[in-house]
Amino acid sequence: MSDQQKDMFQIAISVLIVDDDEAHAQAVAESLRRVNCECTIANSGPKGAELIESQQFDVIITDLKMDEVDGLAILRKAKEELPDAEVIVLTAHSSIPSVVTAMQGGAYTYLTKPLDIQELRQSVDKASSRIRLIRRNISLAKGLDERFGFEGVIGNSPSMHRVIEQLKNLAPTDTTVLILGESGTGKELVARAIHQNSPRKSKPFVPLNISALPESILESELFGHEAGAFTGAATKRVGKFEYANGGTLFLDEVGEMPAETQIKLLRVLEERKITRLGSNDEKSINVRLVAATNANLKSEMEEGAFRGDLYYRLSVVTIYLPPLRDRREDIPLLIDHFLKEFCKRQGREVEGLSRAARQALLSFDWPGNIRQLRNVIEGMLALDMDGKLDVDDLPTELAELGGESPDGLIGGSGTDMLIGRPLDEVEKYYIARALELTGGKREETAVMLGMGERTLYRKIKEYGLK
Repeated sequence: MSDQQKDMFQIAISVLIVDDDEAHAQAVAESLRRVNCECTIANSGPKGAELIESQQFDVIITDLKMDEVDGLAILRKAKEELPDAEVIVLTAHSSIPSVVTAMQGGAYTYLTKPLDIQELRQSVDKASSRIRLIRRNISLAKGLDERFGFEGVIGNSPSMHRVIEQLKNLAPTDTTVLILGESGTGKELVARAIHQNSPRKSKPFVPLNISALPESILESELFGHEAGAFTGAATKRVGKFEYANGGTLFLDEVGEMPAETQIKLLRVLEERKITRLGSNDEKSINVRLVAATNANLKSEMEEGAFRGDLYYRLSVVTIYLPPLRDRREDIPLLIDHFLKEFCKRQGREVEGLSRAARQALLSFDWPGNIRQLRNVIEGMLALDMDGKLDVDDLPTELAELGGESPDGLIGGSGTDMLIGRPLDEVEKYYIARALELTGGKREETAVMLGMGERTLYRKIKEYGLK
């Protein structure tokens, strides 16, 4: 095989081959595996339809004439379950009406038997080019802004850069993800970002908070139930796994899941099938799972509170979201983002934050993380009367931290020593503190202090700061 042919499939393409002629299906698979395609074979139409329901494929190659479920039915199933996949129809019959119907139904192309291997590879390559382009440029296609985040995941700190890089790599895949972080760090936002930048974005994103549900109804919420399955089950109910079919299921606070439900979840993840409560019938599901917790699952696993096999199944890739106190350089970006959001929502205009108020927000440790900061900004805007957010608009616990108080004095236990000191000493202190908080980034420091970048540069030299 030439180098050009090898380069055709630089990224592995997932191909489903549906053909009741087993020898022919094996020959097609072998020819495509040689050019880096991951091939799955279904030797009947019903088996092909089942795989389309339960797995993700980039290209589907189906024979047109098959018993029970024919190629046109496979095409319709693929367009329903995997709208981003391309379908190539194979036929040994010169049935023009059937071919026309297939093309009108959304088939990428059709090929006649006996197949020309080179033509087959070229057709698969062209059909999959759009998928490869999405994989390589998904961040660009979604308007990724490296400075401010990935689909709403805001941050310019080194730790958040790492998170954003992980998201860019994970989003196009079907890998199971475990998101760790304190309450309020944005775990659901990250899960939504993974979904919105994935091939599943046109299908549902379904969140479920495990800790918010009583143990008695958790399994019904996850797997659904039949009418009469238990007392009060008057009608059939579709569970979250079924509802999320083709999309992403986000299980928040997964560490709170009862032991019995953990066993059933593990089985679903391994077999990709669910059984409603009160039913004996299994149903194939095609769901990407993203889980999150603020608990230490390794410790719980060692103590026997969380199953080790389920932990390793969930944590194929783990993303850690740092607390806001460990990424203070992101606070100015988050403040500006929330101000724009709430000004737009409330139909308000404000001049912005005073230097003192901004300093207080930067100095706070934020035990509630991003969620708490967001709530504080919303509250400040709701209480503001003069169009400028100042210390008097802050909650009490923040107003006492420092910066200029409403009467113009310096307050807070950490800065009492500055009261009565010359202004140049006060200014030097706050510039040094701001530089420390931003990691020495002059542009962000200037924004934080409300001064021009040239002025800040001059002050740094004047005060001998680094």
